Amino acid sequence: MAREEYLLIIQNKKLNLEYFVIDSIEAGMKLYGSEIKSIRDKKININDAFITFKGRIPMLTNAHISKYSFSNIFNHIETRPRELLLHKSEITKLLKKIKEGGFTLVPSKVYIKEGIAKIEICLCKGKKNYDKRQDLKEKDEKRYMDKIVKGKY
Repeated sequence: MAREEYLLIIQNKKLNLEYFVIDSIEAGMKLYGSEIKSIRDKKININDAFITFKGRIPMLTNAHISKYSFSNIFNHIETRPRELLLHKSEITKLLKKIKEGGFTLVPSKVYIKEGIAKIEICLCKGKKNYDKRQDLKEKDEKRYMDKIVKGKY
């Protein structure tokens, strides 16, 4: 089977610091023409974005896609909620997990796959402050051990 290739546009770097990632799902987005052109120019920010549900329709909320510089007066609204395209079974599964409590949906990365903009959504559980400190401590210990192995310390 051929390896799936894609062009990574942006990645949410705060995701692993703020949340425990349980599961991830690929979704499409309903976009205007000027929005996809801005995404291809890497003018998108998903650090503060999250996924909400309007009825049974998942919506990407608070994602900022800058206006395309070469477009005319028919430009898009930069922070409008965007509909996500998922299968009905995936939506049902996500709604069940969210209603269980303690889970949230956060976008982890945006990429172009076969000419189409895709977003990876992660089902996450929030970390407490002591969990964050523990992760940073483990990262520092790993960095220290790597330096010792290489003989640079």
